[in-house]
Amino acid sequence: MATTETMFPDQSDFNYDYETLRTTGVVLAAIMFVSGILIALSKKFTNCVKSSSKSSSSVTEIPKTEVPSQTV
Repeated sequence: MATTETMFPDQSDFNYDYETLRTTGVVLAAIMFVSGILIALSKKFTNCVKSSSKSSSSVTEIPKTEVPSQTV
């Protein structure tokens, strides 16, 4: 029968590569930050372009409808 030491070898000599982990985290954070800024600015500029193009291209007023008076 196998003992627990042979089934699960000692992992005390396992070392994390903290420098690579830190570098990857900083790069991913920078990419997400820049993409968030670009998304926020693109929505802001597309709303401005749409609203200014509608108002400058054709100025049409919405026809007002008269509401009949209510009789009781």
